[in-house]
Amino acid sequence: MYNNRIGVIFNLDRLLNEGPDLLFALGLECIQLSVWDTKYSTKENAEKVKEMLGDKIAVSSVWGGWSGPQVWDFLDGPLTLGLTPPEYREKRIDDLKKHAEFAVMVGAPNLATHMGFMPEQPCYPEYRGVVNGVRHIANYCLGLGIDLNFETGQETPVTLMRVIQDVGNSNLGINLDPANLIMYGRANPVDALGIFGDRIKGVHVKDAVYPKDNFYVLGAEKVVGEGSVNFPVFLPKLLKQGYKGDLYIEREITGDQQIVDIKKTITYVKNLIATADNE
Repeated sequence: MYNNRIGVIFNLDRLLNEGPDLLFALGLECIQLSVWDTKYSTKENAEKVKEMLGDKIAVSSVWGGWSGPQVWDFLDGPLTLGLTPPEYREKRIDDLKKHAEFAVMVGAPNLATHMGFMPEQPCYPEYRGVVNGVRHIANYCLGLGIDLNFETGQETPVTLMRVIQDVGNSNLGINLDPANLIMYGRANPVDALGIFGDRIKGVHVKDAVYPKDNFYVLGAEKVVGEGSVNFPVFLPKLLKQGYKGDLYIEREITGDQQIVDIKKTITYVKNLIATADNE
């Protein structure tokens, strides 16, 4: 029987401002707490989070952001995102170290983040710089007793596994976002499961379609079950290959429709898990 917990990605500033009532009303068991600005990664805020959630909802992951410019497309994205641009790397390493400390404060076992458009070929000039930057953060997380998880999407699965292999740390994992693999045109998520294997430590439940018409912009996000991820195949395969971690629903819109879509997705995921149980 599969007992994976179902949660959502939730912004720390939203939790501090609005409280946890929505999370309780949705009947969630866990959250991945998203923190972009390091000014929020404080001991005081960690204590507030623990007081708000108590023993009802676990913070099972912290998603750490970083400072500097951020353009989420194929033209300027490689120049602005994650650790890949050398001019922002040192500051962003410091940002992620602060978020790692915050993860420990709230009791989360891992820190997840986007590393940017990591070079596809190890002979590219910036490849070693990215590997060394990741290793620095991974070593820091190891010293804190937590894992460092790569969110998928901006590189092919083979490139991601090559970076993990070259960094060499035991505490590296994958925060698998199947929709990102499609939005960035990097892989079929069902195929990627076999490449990632037991490195998968967290999963985003999000759907999308491939880029179309304008190939400088990402593919569009969709309600889970209405995109190209093929969840009826993806989720059972994920579970059957031994994934026991959490499933974080992500819907990147705001307002009432976001809640409607999250509720719909909770039911959808529970039905797929039940079907997998009976196979």
